Amino acid sequence: MKTINILGATGSVGTSTLDLVEREPDRFRVRALTANCDVDRLAAAAIRTGAELAVVADATCLPALRDALAGTGTRAAGGRQAVCEAARGADWTMGAIVGCAGLGPVMAAIEDGGTVVLANKEPLVSAGEVILAAAARSGATLLPADSEHNAIFQCLEMAHPERVRRIILTASGGPFRDWSTDAMRAVTPAQAVAHPNWSMGAKISVDSATMMNKGLELIEAARLFPVPADRIEIVLHRQSVIHSMVDYVDGSMLAQLGPSDMRVPIAHTLAWPDRMTTPMEPLDLVRIGRLDFEEADPVRFPALRLAREALDAGGARPAILNAANEIAVAAFLANRIGFLEIAAIVADTLDRFDPPPPGTLEDVLDVDAEARRLAEDLIQGSGSRVEDCVV
Repeated sequence: MKTINILGATGSVGTSTLDLVEREPDRFRVRALTANCDVDRLAAAAIRTGAELAVVADATCLPALRDALAGTGTRAAGGRQAVCEAARGADWTMGAIVGCAGLGPVMAAIEDGGTVVLANKEPLVSAGEVILAAAARSGATLLPADSEHNAIFQCLEMAHPERVRRIILTASGGPFRDWSTDAMRAVTPAQAVAHPNWSMGAKISVDSATMMNKGLELIEAARLFPVPADRIEIVLHRQSVIHSMVDYVDGSMLAQLGPSDMRVPIAHTLAWPDRMTTPMEPLDLVRIGRLDFEEADPVRFPALRLAREALDAGGARPAILNAANEIAVAAFLANRIGFLEIAAIVADTLDRFDPPPPGTLEDVLDVDAEARRLAEDLIQGSGSRVEDCVV
């Protein structure tokens, strides 16, 4: 029986993971579940699964969690350090805490060894070199839960990267893939979170709409897979049926296909190197009928260019990109800035901040904090250069 930790158990990835785990109670034993402060959902999940431990990152929510779990046998804990402690001691850990709050817990899980599944961007985008070095020291196995990276993992011969000509990341293009730049000026948060193919949280939905999500995935792919960054391409694929492809030197191209449901890649990581049954219906290729592909446009979607430039520059640039984007997306969702200003805020922050490469997790967090501060200053000053970014 495999012991399981789910960091971020009440989010979309966490609940999808729980759905799969609860379908096979004889195969998985839940050790720890964490959430920020969603006591009701966290306690309900802990009770359903018989979890040993439930943790809220916000310590002020701990009394309510203790009350909800009284008499159940599940221990309750609170605070960020408690979340890091909960990340240890399992065979398999899902890292699905949004933002840099997930860095410490993921690092704790990696240092503990075992299998760590990466569902949030920050470990590989903001702290890629630090995270990979820690995994090498502990012998931890890192598995990708993103549908794109999981598809590549399934198709790539990791032991023979010299056989690979290209990695192709597919992107749906989000809800504005056919919109002009002028039309996108008036985009509302409600429009941006209405993804045409996937059901996701607000932040990642906005990232998909700006295509920053694909830019962050580009950086992640360069960290995860032993293929030079200039051989990783992005192609629009509206149907989101092919989740990514690997092109080999002999002309063969391998693709992973599946429904637009995160339970598919999560199930692959849960059972790896085996397979497990999911509730997903098989693809009906006749009904799908066609698969379309288009070039990704870095002019209408400057986040793609910003991410490529940050990856090429290395050092602290990806961490700055990620932090500034997180602040800008939050401001957009709060109606403080316009849709096109998201990428402009990121570009301005990158222009104004160029620290030395971070060598430790603490360095990464310092870079992240300063980038967030600068981005917030730009938002408050309304000084973002939208025209410079989109031209």
